[in-house]
Amino acid sequence: METNPKKAGASGGEVLDGSDIMELVENKEVFGHFVDHKFQELDRDRDGQLSVNELKPAVADIGAALGLPVQGSSPDSDHIYSEVLNEFTHGKQEKVNKVEFKEVLSDILLGMAAGLKRDPIVILRIDGEDLLEYINGPTFEAEMVAAHSLIESAAGTLQDCIIKAFELLTVEQGMPPSSDPWVVSNIVEPALQSCAGPDWNKPVSQETFLVEFKKVAEYVAQLLREQHVIVAHSENTFDGSGIKRLLSNKFELDKTLNAAIETAPKDRTGKISKEYLRVALDVVAPSAGLPPLGAVEQMDKIVLDVFNLTNADDAKLLKEDEFKKILTEILGTIMLQLEGSPISVYSNSVVHEPLASSSTLLQVQPSS
Repeated sequence: METNPKKAGASGGEVLDGSDIMELVENKEVFGHFVDHKFQELDRDRDGQLSVNELKPAVADIGAALGLPVQGSSPDSDHIYSEVLNEFTHGKQEKVNKVEFKEVLSDILLGMAAGLKRDPIVILRIDGEDLLEYINGPTFEAEMVAAHSLIESAAGTLQDCIIKAFELLTVEQGMPPSSDPWVVSNIVEPALQSCAGPDWNKPVSQETFLVEFKKVAEYVAQLLREQHVIVAHSENTFDGSGIKRLLSNKFELDKTLNAAIETAPKDRTGKISKEYLRVALDVVAPSAGLPPLGAVEQMDKIVLDVFNLTNADDAKLLKEDEFKKILTEILGTIMLQLEGSPISVYSNSVVHEPLASSSTLLQVQPSS
């Protein structure tokens, strides 16, 4: 069943695009008041400096604002928390003053704003209305027939078919991610238990599947009316336009390439190994409208193909100009690939905490 995830954002919802964060940081008076309040809130011993322990609540708030799980629940996210703390302490300071705190916080918030501008998040409230509209709409039966033909061979019983069919529905049809554990235990399983019949563990006809699936879907819609589900929806299309903009602006391109090789390891003659091209591409990626390596599987495949095409992993040593020339050629080849076959990615994640309480980082206190 084909769906157009872009419609999810058009159906309504709060758009998080970083503009509020940018507005906060760029307003010197408001941001100054914001920093004063946060610093005073964290400075428990009132010595005018923040210790590592006093910084930890701010680091936890930044993690929550970034959508990370709580500290201690994942080694991957714990590494990010450590990196954020090191940004404040530079990995060695025991205390941080207000000026240092303000500078680092500004950089972190501007980074968050840039990320949201590049990949906006739409917050959707799933309340059962869209699902009911879909169930009673003109496309429901045809799409469910197509779904049944896709899943009947893999899922033999009626219950298995219904579960698989829910997995094919998206927020466009008014269904939160059915693989989410909370949605499974609070929405899907109660609906299945309520509607289950004596023949649910047997193979069934298409007609029976349509009748029974609609019955369960209506019950799911009822449960969603009683317990709204908040979903964070994000989407992005990589079509090469970001690379094209960068390549057409010589000043910006030179600045970006220089930044990419600034920290590159060099031999005694100042040459750089081609093995560093992957790292350099990751540095250039934000300016070129590309995701980090490892973030999007389809993009990683394109990058791998391009690197193989240019023998980028042969460890040959290059002068800086040669290195920048090859990196530019790699960008151009990736651009052509994306122009011919754009890559669209989107995700839907259930937000399990009220949005206003998940992080206090951006709660600005009114001026006295």
